[in-house]
Parts: sequence; structure tokens; C-alpha cells
Amino acid sequence: MAQTDNIYNKPLEQVDGFTFDEQVAQVFPDMIKRSVPGYEKIINTIAMITERKAVANSNLYDLGCSLGAATLSMRSALKDKVGCQIIAVDNSEAMVKRCSETIHAYRSDTPVTVLQDDICNIKIENASVVVLNFTLQFLTPEKRLELLTNIYNGLLPGGVLVLSEKFVFEDELSHQLLIDLHLDFKRNNGYSELEISQKRSSLENVLIADTVEQHYQRLQKAGFQHNNLWYQCFNFGSIISIKAQD
Repeated sequence: MAQTDNIYNKPLEQVDGFTFDEQVAQVFPDMIKRSVPGYEKIINTIAMITERKAVANSNLYDLGCSLGAATLSMRSALKDKVGCQIIAVDNSEAMVKRCSETIHAYRSDTPVTVLQDDICNIKIENASVVVLNFTLQFLTPEKRLELLTNIYNGLLPGGVLVLSEKFVFEDELSHQLLIDLHLDFKRNNGYSELEISQKRSSLENVLIADTVEQHYQRLQKAGFQHNNLWYQCFNFGSIISIKAQD
């Protein structure tokens, strides 16, 4: 059972860089719900996208799967898709262990393989749907284009990438307002100023966000010609990228 996120509720002598360790895995559902506006909406919409875009006898990928929320969402939409399988990947041992337990607690005709690996090592092939749900932002910037190119090359014509991220914005005034609104969101969800401050320090230089335009440019370089922001709440959002039909 998920626990309440109180990792940063006491003063720490040293705030280490954020890692997806056992401590985070234990509280992750509560952490993500209270920290990421629109997360549930994005997860639910992944099922809707999967229902429309997944094709029979194809692979679906959840890259940076954490506890498997997106995997379960995709799987729920595959009841009428014959021969599909989902590959869920995360480099965190704690996340993979809990994800595997969650996935296999529910019966389904759609097989799911949960792998502990660097998502950059995974060869994407015969894919109809790929999800990067708040994952790319944790990769070093120089690795991002290579990963997106790998995804593009492995997608079937008409295949889709769902890319959810935290954004930064070039307009300083609106950027600061969106940051302030996100901080209010966290306060309204019970986080103290100490927790907010220490969590921000832990994510510094670990989560490196891009502008929406930077994402578009990188996606286009990877080969995607059809890219659109389909959802945004404050400084969080999700882009849908479709590989052109032959």
C-alpha cells in the first residue's frame, strides 16, 4: 500500500540529488499525485490514445515506467487488439520490483515484460505506441535526440509517441506565474515550505526541463513531422507525436 510522501518534511543536513530509490518507490503514488498537476488526466488519456492508435501484433513501450501507471492504462485499452505486448522499462531496481508486483497482480491477456535497464539501451521495434511519461527530463540533454530517433525508427507508420514533461518558458513573466501556480498547487496538497524547498534542491541539475519549442525542434530532428501539445496544466504538459504514414 502506498505511503504518504514525507521524505522532505524534516530539515536535512545535506539534500542529495533526487533518485528513484526504495524510499521514493514507497511513496511515489502520493508524491506524483500531489506534485504533478494533471497526472491522472494524462494517464487516463494514454488509454484513449492507445485504443485509437495501437495495432494488432505490435509492441507498446512504457519507457521510464516507474510503478507502471501508464503500462496499466495502455493494457486496459488493448482488450480487442490481438497479439500486442507491452515492454515496460525503468533503471530503478526499486521501481521495477514494485512495478512487476503491480502488473502481475491483475490478470490480462496482454503480456507485459518489465525490464530493469537504461531506456537508451532498448531497441524500439514494431511499435505502435510509445510512452515517455515525465522521463526524458531526467536524461542528460545530449542523450535525448538519440533516444527520440530510436523511438521514431522503431515506430510503425502511423505510430504515436506520448511525451509528457515539465516545461520552462521563454517569457519570463508568464514563466514565473506558472511556477508560482505550481507551488500553490503543492501547498494546497499539503506540502510545507520546507518540503517544497528541499525537494526543489534535490531536483536541481537532475531534472533539466526544456521549452515546448525545444521539444518540437528535437522531435522534428528525430523524424516526427506531426507534433502537438495536447495537454497543459501550469508548467506541466504532454505532447503527441505521430509518425507519418508511408
